[in-house]
Amino acid sequence: MTSVYVESSALLKWLFGEPRAHDVISALNQAQIVVTSVLSLLEVERALNRAEYQRILTAGQAERLRAMLARCKSGWILMEISEEVRSRAGRVFPVEPVRTLDAIHLATVLIFMRAFPDLQLLSYDERILENARPLGIDITG
Repeated sequence: MTSVYVESSALLKWLFGEPRAHDVISALNQAQIVVTSVLSLLEVERALNRAEYQRILTAGQAERLRAMLARCKSGWILMEISEEVRSRAGRVFPVEPVRTLDAIHLATVLIFMRAFPDLQLLSYDERILENARPLGIDITG
């Protein structure tokens, strides 16, 4: 069984059609289980709002991207930012300093790994990736 944690940087590559978007699509399509934090969805929503405000996207384009994401995420497993996530995110990581939102993603991946030992991280955020390796998190994409 293959499972993947999709982080917001990967979602944004896909939605905005950036380089490596095809890799994101491929990884999501190949995964039997897709998991993420509610934080990823919030970060994507904020990015879409920003792009619309800055006139990078029209309102219609932003809504189409939201609809695409809604269709995909309907089959995903989401984790809230629970007390356990907050507690782990507040602790030290192998490569400090770690920004708060990145720490939440890393903590969420570590907790998901208990249920999905084969979990792979799909992220393009270098600060997250540099901590993932020493934490024993497999990386895909």
